[in-house]
Amino acid sequence: MDPVAFFERSTVLVVAGKGGVGKSTVSASIAVAAASCGLRVLAVELEGRGELPRALGLDGTLTWDEREAIEDPSEGSVTARRIRPDDALVEWLGAHALGPVVRRLRTSGALEVVAFAIPGIREVLVLGKLKALERTGDFDLVVVDAPATGHAITLLTSPAGLSGIARGGPVRRNAEEVTQMLGDPARCRVVLVTLPRELAVDETIEAAFEVEDRAGVKLSEVIVNQYVAPDAALDEPLSAEDAAVLAPSIADAVEASRRFASSRQHAAADEVDRLAQALPLRQLTLPRIEAARIGLAETRTLAGALLAQIRGMEASP
Repeated sequence: MDPVAFFERSTVLVVAGKGGVGKSTVSASIAVAAASCGLRVLAVELEGRGELPRALGLDGTLTWDEREAIEDPSEGSVTARRIRPDDALVEWLGAHALGPVVRRLRTSGALEVVAFAIPGIREVLVLGKLKALERTGDFDLVVVDAPATGHAITLLTSPAGLSGIARGGPVRRNAEEVTQMLGDPARCRVVLVTLPRELAVDETIEAAFEVEDRAGVKLSEVIVNQYVAPDAALDEPLSAEDAAVLAPSIADAVEASRRFASSRQHAAADEVDRLAQALPLRQLTLPRIEAARIGLAETRTLAGALLAQIRGMEASP
């Protein structure tokens, strides 16, 4: 499949999954892979944990202001920013001629009261900002590093709930427009990230039905992070000849290590198979990177692995 066509299936790609599965790393890898194909990419961080900018080679933290992260020789690029609910609220109030109110609320510390006064308003305003960015046409792809699964589901389902209870006016209109974006696969999709482990796979399967049934957002591929396929060489016991050149205690230790590594690899493969049986979604896998922290060099390696698999896929809607 042509990678450009793959990345352009929707403008907004929300990367979601259980906490600790590597969503930020995957988000950065997708952004770098798309940029290497000549696309203009915006990488958006919602939680501010710091992994996304680090994976893109940026120092410090992201803020509301956009930062240029990568200029690719293909003329693609990655720009990064963070969208916080409070900042989205301030911008939204200012756009509705409520600037003086915003200043007073900030001075009094009462901005949080407004943010929580209407259930779902925080999530709708964050998604409303994403909708506004999508509409500008400044970026070919907006990659969103979403919160952990539970919060991501709340984020995606809030617009429909708010549009149902809001009586009218700009709040309801914004919620309805966001709901339209989420329901249009040409504009927004969700990619789920998991690890090849039982609990992570269980949560991914549950999240898939939540995203499509409750939020009404089309699912993209599932990305299995840190996956190592079974190595046939590890299935073979240490030969008598090899064991003979080792001290018995060392040979026993080598054999125990082999059995352990083999069992872990097969357990991971079993989880990947179980995921495939439970969800009718294509899978992409990313290898395990042996590094204390993921920086831009490691992200480029993962982006290359991602692109190789995309090129080997058949086209799909």
